[in-house]
Amino acid sequence: MDICRGLCGHLLSLLLFLFYSETTCRPPGRRSCKMQAFRIWDVNQKTFYLRNNQLVAGYLQGPNTKLEEKIDVVPIRPHAMFLGIHGGKLCLSCIRSGDEIRLQLEAVNITDLSANRQQDKRFTFIRSDSGPTTTFESAACPGWFLCTALEADQPVSLTNTPEEPITVTKFYFQQDQ
Repeated sequence: MDICRGLCGHLLSLLLFLFYSETTCRPPGRRSCKMQAFRIWDVNQKTFYLRNNQLVAGYLQGPNTKLEEKIDVVPIRPHAMFLGIHGGKLCLSCIRSGDEIRLQLEAVNITDLSANRQQDKRFTFIRSDSGPTTTFESAACPGWFLCTALEADQPVSLTNTPEEPITVTKFYFQQDQ
């Protein structure tokens, strides 16, 4: 019985290593990456949609539910990922301009980004799960988190005060079927 348990433990370790290697270890240059689509909504049930080329969060009902934006994800390290929309053609980025930090959508193909290039760090978000919810912290601007406003139909943005009750930083994040 101990041999079986030991063998199962080794097989599990090998499978986890292979999965980790497959998602993070790529040769330099153009890497093959698997983009996955996820649904995202905040803990107040607001979903993401695009309005006037800006990502906003609101309550979509009836025929408007088709406006919901799926989040395209390319994992680059455990818990680190690139986030995009529109089939990975628009990517979320954290931009620092002087003292201002803001979330921006950039017309960049998500599969062309590289975790090894410093200029691509602005597209990297660190995913942290706490029970059923997830937060996304900017890798380029540590301490800044993806957030929505309490009011509906407001832009998705970034905050460095995630505990303040004026923004929502906890999201439900589920792979799209």
